[in-house]
Amino acid sequence: MCFANPGTSEMHFVAALDSAPQMRAVLCLFEGVATGAADGYARMAGRPAATLLHLGPGMANGLANLHNARRAHSPVVNVVGDHAADHQKLDAPLQSDITALGKWLQGSVHRPASAAELGEAVNAAITSATSPPGRIATLILPADLSWSESNSGGAAGNLPLTTREREIATFVAQGLTTREIAEKLTVSTRTVEGHLYRAIQKLGATGVAELGAQVPGDVDSTSAAELLKSHGEHAVLLLGGPALTIEGLRAAARISAVTKARVLVETFPARLARGKGVPDIPRLGYFAEQAQEQLKGARHLVLVGARPPVTFFAYPNMTSDLVPAGASVHTLTVHALDELADRLDAPEPSASPASQMQLPTGPLRTDNWALVIGALLPENAIISDEANTSGLLLPYATAASPPHDVLTLTGGAIGQGLPVAVGAAIAAPHRPVIALQADGSALYTISALWTMAREQLDITVVILNNRAYAILQIELMRVGASAAGSKAQSLLDLSNPDIDFVAIAEGFGVPATRATTAEELTTQFSTAVAAPGPHLIDAVMTK
Repeated sequence: MCFANPGTSEMHFVAALDSAPQMRAVLCLFEGVATGAADGYARMAGRPAATLLHLGPGMANGLANLHNARRAHSPVVNVVGDHAADHQKLDAPLQSDITALGKWLQGSVHRPASAAELGEAVNAAITSATSPPGRIATLILPADLSWSESNSGGAAGNLPLTTREREIATFVAQGLTTREIAEKLTVSTRTVEGHLYRAIQKLGATGVAELGAQVPGDVDSTSAAELLKSHGEHAVLLLGGPALTIEGLRAAARISAVTKARVLVETFPARLARGKGVPDIPRLGYFAEQAQEQLKGARHLVLVGARPPVTFFAYPNMTSDLVPAGASVHTLTVHALDELADRLDAPEPSASPASQMQLPTGPLRTDNWALVIGALLPENAIISDEANTSGLLLPYATAASPPHDVLTLTGGAIGQGLPVAVGAAIAAPHRPVIALQADGSALYTISALWTMAREQLDITVVILNNRAYAILQIELMRVGASAAGSKAQSLLDLSNPDIDFVAIAEGFGVPATRATTAEELTTQFSTAVAAPGPHLIDAVMTK
């Protein structure tokens, strides 16, 4: 799978696609759409997609959604063209440091020096991207490699791991980045990448992942059981990443029921199972005060696939570290969750008491639109959630909806929702995709609508149109800034003129309607999800 926005330096790659029928190529009009789509694809397919980007400026355009992909641990291989070797020294207008951009993503960078090294570099990039827990690999291809001869051979394998290869592969399976491993072992990241490449050539990516099951966290299921039996009422399990499957959530709910330990889900999960039959576990709050209240009184914080919680920003007179003072932090592997539940003789969780949402009436507001989605959500849907401030009630509204997956804004870089929906729809073509999208961040990557139309993807986009950067209006007060003046307020307002999302969507080839009442949203959403292809609903909120 390749999401592409190529230029002159990538034309040989483009031409070669016709000789690779197994590779699907999807054109995106902006690099941020290509990188976000690759992220969405990886989250749902569990395997990497490639991006095809034009030189350093093209990659720079896609960095925000690559940042989100990094935070989601999505495996992505960026194929970035570069000038021919002899041309690079001339400092042509598009000359740039692509290697630096790749390193900024804390992944791996691969630049073959000749056509003979091309096959090994491609294998190394794929190997790096797919090694647990998933990362961004950047493959830089100078244009002259396309017209040079290659004599590269196949990769050797089936050899035993060296001690160092096993050590590094084990760290990778635990979720450490190559940079973190290099610091721990006091070696260069290039050395780590070399050992990792050889380890995966011998084991395969699956084999390396299996090492993770052999490596406990700092507590195993036995000691975790003793800890929770003794201190359950003062313990919190914070779940993230691969722990957020139906199985992981059910195991956590079982543990909570018998130990009284609180269970929370990380604030912005890459992929979260939700809906009827899935334990309705609350997410850690976005605002620091909310998260501190949720963690209040915890003496033990057990991390399962999650990192220690911190605030998203620094605020005056407020700590950035959300771990309660004096609390002990423990890590437990995802693989140990079921074992821990069994060791505690925890029964299966009871069915959720939540009932299906009733359809609301009246003008659309931030407190009623989500009830429409919750009541009408189709079976096995995928929600790409970038509703931002408009979506605070979405978890409540969808708790009793049919089972579904939710993909959230992992890295906080807005403009993810529409591209991730594209990638998810291509990865899971038989599942309906619902993109719940704030109006301001929709405009960052609005050209994703064109790709939805061209590929005829079954995506229903609901624009939550409050005509404002509402999150910034909130943050303005939280940081203690005073901004009652017209200049400051104008930077947070999206009216004057109002943005016509219906006209924009239709211009990109996506059928669109506008809803101003809950009744209109009910009718339009029902129609959209029942019809094939993409649709957009401009849900205009009452101010």
